[in-house]
Amino acid sequence: MRLLSRLLIPLGLLGAVMAAFAFLQLDSAALLSRDGLTQMVAYASGFMTPDLSANHLRAIAHGTLETLAMSAIGTLLAALLGLLALPAAGRFGLLAQAASRLLLNALRAIPELVWAALMVLAAGLGPNAGTLALALHTAGVLGRLFAEALENTPPQPADALRLAGSGRVAAFCYGTLPTLWPQLVAYTLYRWENNIRMASVLGFVGAGGLGQMLYMSLSLFQEAQASTVILAMLAMVLAVDSLSAWARQRWVRG
Repeated sequence: MRLLSRLLIPLGLLGAVMAAFAFLQLDSAALLSRDGLTQMVAYASGFMTPDLSANHLRAIAHGTLETLAMSAIGTLLAALLGLLALPAAGRFGLLAQAASRLLLNALRAIPELVWAALMVLAAGLGPNAGTLALALHTAGVLGRLFAEALENTPPQPADALRLAGSGRVAAFCYGTLPTLWPQLVAYTLYRWENNIRMASVLGFVGAGGLGQMLYMSLSLFQEAQASTVILAMLAMVLAVDSLSAWARQRWVRG
């Protein structure tokens, strides 16, 4: 009986996989046929020789700077909009808390790609749409994280300053913010890392940057140019991850 119960889960998973293949009507015979494998190998071989011409590298450098600018400005705007964490943490009453939390939930419930598609219609093609999309979604995420960090911050230092005669703003700046600041910086840097990756994808809906270059290259079946763009994305993400890790080590843990 115990052996049968242990076999039920793998058998159920196997049945679910087979049902998924049947539902999607995948033609595995054509996919794994000689012609299908030959076409896949021929397409993949085009990515083995990246285009390193001067003109293409200049375009990639411009796209990289555009992607970095989109992610940085979008994250900065989101951090400023993250001030909604103050009412979301209940600092201005229950009504303001409910309204601000509803707004933050709405902002982060809509994915970046959907925001980008909407912003392309509102602001036109280009990096402006991508920057606004990143800012709106990230504001919802950071606002929620900031609010939770604010709720978990010990109130004793601020209360002591209030009892000593300080105002609410001074008590917050000198009693609460020093304890809260490392978490805010860590959350902001982490979201910047995520926005770097997402900024590279938003170009697929016309939001500029390396993503738009990659979309155009793939649409025109220019495998060599697309390979160079992918390598540039990889190098940029690795560099930003290293920079963010160094900044967290210096500013947060230090």
